[in-house]
Amino acid sequence: MHTPLSGSTGPTRRTLLAASAASAAVSLTAGGTAWGAGASDADPYDTLLARAAAQLTGGAFDAADPDFAAALKVLGTQASDWWRELDRSADRTTLWPDLTPAKDPGNFGQSYTRLRTIATAWATPGTSLSDSAEAADVLLSALRFLHSDAYNTSRPESGNWWFWEIGAPRALMDTCVLLRAQLPPADLSAYVSTVAKFCPDPDRRTNAPTLSETGANRADKAVIVALRGLLARDAATLALARDGLSDVRDQGRNSLFTYVTSGDGFYEDGSFVQHGSVAYTGTYGSVLLGSAGQLIALLAESEWAVSDPKTSVLYEAVDRTFSPVVFDGLMMDALRGRAISREKAPDHQDGAVTLTNILQLAAGAPAEYAERWRALAKGWVTRNTTNPYPGLVGVPALARVKAVLDDPAVPTADRLTGHFAFADMDRVVHRRPGWALTLSLSSKRIAAYEAGNGENLHGWYTGDGMAYLYDGDDLGQFGDGFWATVDPHRLPGTTVDTRARTDIGSGGGTGTYRPKNAVAGGAVLDGRYGAAAMELIADGSTLRARKAWFFLDNAIVALGADITASDGRSIETVVENRNLYADGAPRLTVDGQQQPSRTGWSAPLPGVRWAHLDGTGGYVFPDDHDGHPDLHALREERTGTWRAVNTGADTGGSTTPVTRRYLTLWLDHGISPTTSSYAYVLLPGASATATAVWARSRPVRIMANNATAQAVEDRRSGLVAAHFWQAGSAAGLTASGPCTVIARRGDDGISLAVADPGRTGTTVTLELPFAVGRVVRADDTVTVTPGRRPVVTVRVAGSRGHTHTAQLR
Repeated sequence: MHTPLSGSTGPTRRTLLAASAASAAVSLTAGGTAWGAGASDADPYDTLLARAAAQLTGGAFDAADPDFAAALKVLGTQASDWWRELDRSADRTTLWPDLTPAKDPGNFGQSYTRLRTIATAWATPGTSLSDSAEAADVLLSALRFLHSDAYNTSRPESGNWWFWEIGAPRALMDTCVLLRAQLPPADLSAYVSTVAKFCPDPDRRTNAPTLSETGANRADKAVIVALRGLLARDAATLALARDGLSDVRDQGRNSLFTYVTSGDGFYEDGSFVQHGSVAYTGTYGSVLLGSAGQLIALLAESEWAVSDPKTSVLYEAVDRTFSPVVFDGLMMDALRGRAISREKAPDHQDGAVTLTNILQLAAGAPAEYAERWRALAKGWVTRNTTNPYPGLVGVPALARVKAVLDDPAVPTADRLTGHFAFADMDRVVHRRPGWALTLSLSSKRIAAYEAGNGENLHGWYTGDGMAYLYDGDDLGQFGDGFWATVDPHRLPGTTVDTRARTDIGSGGGTGTYRPKNAVAGGAVLDGRYGAAAMELIADGSTLRARKAWFFLDNAIVALGADITASDGRSIETVVENRNLYADGAPRLTVDGQQQPSRTGWSAPLPGVRWAHLDGTGGYVFPDDHDGHPDLHALREERTGTWRAVNTGADTGGSTTPVTRRYLTLWLDHGISPTTSSYAYVLLPGASATATAVWARSRPVRIMANNATAQAVEDRRSGLVAAHFWQAGSAAGLTASGPCTVIARRGDDGISLAVADPGRTGTTVTLELPFAVGRVVRADDTVTVTPGRRPVVTVRVAGSRGHTHTAQLR
């Protein structure tokens, strides 16, 4: 068992729901005793209420076991701190001075969350508040105060609906579950009635009854309704909660167990979307997984058990949706939306929540799923020593992972490798044994960013082709003060207008920005290689660019063409902006010459062929295209605050200065460029020597980089790949219209992949540079005319940017 951390900070808002309940749920066989044992002789409500309480506390565990010491200390310390600060005076106007006035939705929402933490410590053995009669009395009094002063049936909703309908009722119901034996019937009835007003069912938004709940919000509300039904001992309410998961009310239209083709929910290609257009696997998707999984576990073996046969969608989502976007326990930031700006919810925290939710689901999943997931989790946990999982979770989750780590029959899964194109949410993930690169794109379908309620104030360019490089030896890159300190105008992979920007999302409510471009996405070949493209139509600027990426075995080629602007400002393409942490000074080598390591150094580097940054990898700048812009480098120390990027009511960051060092590389296209271009190659994890050899040998050739096509040829692997912006020829390929094409000739024949990431075509006709004698296999959308110059016709209409494949000989 790994030694847990002792001072981690907890998550907030949505992750608080998961961390305190859904992601903390115990397995159906916790402590080796089936939850249903003896249930036939017990009151069903009491049985399920005890199960709900155990989901919060961990149920039966040995508090003296040293493996639980750190988790108990974290819980006890946080609860004790809030216990000491809680105002107990008779004439109080709030419970905590920093949550004044108590009537404010954000303040009473957070107050209930704090009371739940205290109640959890009271109900959990091994803390300073365990079974304290005084604590129980103070909690009962505090609940009465909030009910009387802030959250009751007489108040109409105001401000952020989430606190009224999800945040406060969930924390209140959890607290009532824990205190159910102490609560006077009149108090419990009042609290249940209040929750019934603001969260009467999982199906509708209470403050907008014509709006159907979807995704994570539906899952959250189903749990709240179930807890309310248990506390009220109301069978109809429990059935309502269960049926909400499947959306029985609307004949399954918003069922959580159905793949969607638009809007919110899980897609068959592994995408997950919430709020209509935001790639949200890492937060809302995880919450859905956790809440739905928790409710399935809670109601199991009861008369209200979830029996929808389509629950397999959740099982499939672990492999399709979550596994590709978790790297050694980190949830990739490209899938976390506005949560990237939350100081207390970095990538490793959201990753821990997801891992916990997966292990929760494994408890009741078929063996073929559960065994694979436990091995997956074991690999994530054992490889991440930067932010160890045991220090990020509470007792229930810790008990489950302890069982996995201590079981020699559970293997440690290697890192997932492969190429994943999530066409339905404009995300691309390329995974190799030691690293992964995630590409965040956007279009008129998928938002470039979401901001609002004071969150993600500087998220302007996060969806403009930002490239996140994850390295197995650098797991703190994006979770160690990155968003509080990085220059938000220079995110790696983006091409930007250097104009001044103002904060976004500072008002109430959340909003998204969807650009006007159609093209965003690409094709995947053999689950190993990829090509992607995005037409950049910049927000508030005349900047336009055609950007493409080609994902090979150990390299990513990035191309840009037709870069134009007319606003009189400089245009830059950011190759790298690496977090060097508080005191890092890794060596930068350029064309074999070591560059200065002092902070504040900057220099233009004209004519550069390659560069290398120790601990990150290599960068090659090919000279086989026109208009090569000059490379610039900068070492700087940046100081910022989390408050500058998030002022949210319950997620707002601190004003404490955070300082990090950065190494930035960018290409300067000049002021108002016309048809400028760029080309560079990323070699993650490569040594300086390997980078120099790669630059000299040029195993990958750039075959086109213009307004018609962007194409490369990888001679070592026999691969050609191109994105065609219009009809034309490149790299021996000819296309009748816009499309992305990858073809590879090997000993086993020719593999072909084609996609229409702009979703504008009906059919695309291709001529291949390889002779084809016969078709081994082809999708039903692909027809092939063999010959010396074979012709392939692909029916792309209605395929939503997904890849069409064929195997030829």
